[in-house]
Amino acid sequence: MIGCVIAMDSEAEVLLEHMEIENIRSVFGKSVHFGRAFGKELLLVVCGVGKVNAAAGACAAIQCGADVILNFGVAGGLHAGTELTEVYLIDKAVQYDFDITQLEGCEIGTLDGETENFLPLYVPQALDFPRRALGTGDRFNDSPTDHDLLLRLGADIRDMEGAAIAQLCKYAGMPFASVKAISDVYGAGSTTEQFEKNLARAMLNLKAFLPEILGALE
Repeated sequence: MIGCVIAMDSEAEVLLEHMEIENIRSVFGKSVHFGRAFGKELLLVVCGVGKVNAAAGACAAIQCGADVILNFGVAGGLHAGTELTEVYLIDKAVQYDFDITQLEGCEIGTLDGETENFLPLYVPQALDFPRRALGTGDRFNDSPTDHDLLLRLGADIRDMEGAAIAQLCKYAGMPFASVKAISDVYGAGSTTEQFEKNLARAMLNLKAFLPEILGALE
């Protein structure tokens, strides 16, 4: 069963409107919708924004019987190689606001017990979307400092959930895939204004690919 962990109602709606919902439960304080869509048995957790919410949502999905976790939604592009409303497949993710370099001498984002700062994601071979690297942090801003750090680390896209789900799924031995549509691009004006303007259009573009995305997951 596919476990979809989605941050916001506005992102989840593009799948919920196609779901034959059989049951709704609250698990770890998160709403879990059970049902079918596009010929697939699945559950959908609306987890809320941020890393802790995302990890709790992934835990709820796993406890409820998910065999693979999917996170989809909007994210911010960090450079011209990420175009507004385009859909990208995430192949690796890092928590750019996790920093134990002073203790361990490692690169920013390297989790305790890890040797690399980026964690790999499950990349379904049937999906041919362009692949991009994701930076995750509990911040939504236009900070040049954050932007420079993300680029230095090698991230193309930023969000507030993906790398936390990747960490949880690594510990659980659970495959995790993520697909993002770009709602804003750094340097093209206020991130907030771009997000508000392009959210619906980005999700409409991603919605068109949902049958393909779900169909590629085993």
